[in-house]
Amino acid sequence: MRLAFMGTPDFAVPTLDALLGAGHEVAAVYTQPPRRAGRGKALTPSPVHSRAQAAGIEVRTPATLRDEVEQSAFAALDLDAAVVAAYGLILPEPVLAAPRLGCLNVHASLLPRWRGAAPIQRSILAGDERTGVCIMGMERGLDTGPVFARRETGIDRKTAGALTAELAAIGGALMVDVLDRIEAIVAEPQPEAGITYAAKVDKSEARLDFTRAAVDVERQVRAFNPAPGAFFEYQGERIRVLAAEPAGLGGAPGTVLDHGLAIACGTGSILPTLVQRAGRAAMRPDELLRGFVIPVGTILS
Repeated sequence: MRLAFMGTPDFAVPTLDALLGAGHEVAAVYTQPPRRAGRGKALTPSPVHSRAQAAGIEVRTPATLRDEVEQSAFAALDLDAAVVAAYGLILPEPVLAAPRLGCLNVHASLLPRWRGAAPIQRSILAGDERTGVCIMGMERGLDTGPVFARRETGIDRKTAGALTAELAAIGGALMVDVLDRIEAIVAEPQPEAGITYAAKVDKSEARLDFTRAAVDVERQVRAFNPAPGAFFEYQGERIRVLAAEPAGLGGAPGTVLDHGLAIACGTGSILPTLVQRAGRAAMRPDELLRGFVIPVGTILS
């Protein structure tokens, strides 16, 4: 098929790779414009931009698709379909309607649960046992379109980073499967029951809330690994918690309970197993405490 691919972050790259590996013609790649990043604040292309350039595909980086000139340029591609994965721009009606078979989206949840920007993090925070990927026909509403296919996986104790990588791989394979059969598939409308919304993650949510149950605090750790990174503060320094386990000790929320850095929560406690100071490598708590003493009885926030 003749396709356009529209995506931006690492999550989208496996889908682009899957399309190319399956022999589809990717006429153009649309991605977010380069952003300033790193210590030097140099303009940095998105992961999808870099991958498309390496594959010799034309890359387009419009700031918006609401402009009639951009819409005409998109329509002129004469596409069978557009494949979208975490693109980051709203597709207006003329863009949605331009490809012969419409626009298909790789969405990282089991729709209608977790429509919106951060389905992976929200599924972990909510304690969902399972999640997955849906291939959805796009329409004007927020992730409201009919579902062509879905594939599930267990969340277990995966971090957001690990789950993102897994769902990205699933999404690429599932999209190729859908495109192979699309004209024979009857997409299913999403049910009205069970709709939830996955709001964009705010960095303030990454501060560990020790007034909550230990199981919820541990979910914070996993949901915000690798970004924005769950943390607590001590003596004005932010300590990231990259991994932790619920524990059975109790005490006033936020209290350091032992020399292994167990921390009391609203119910139970958590035991960090991997932590990181600013500008340092990740380390075990015992390595942290050798040069950065946090006395038993300290109340953390």
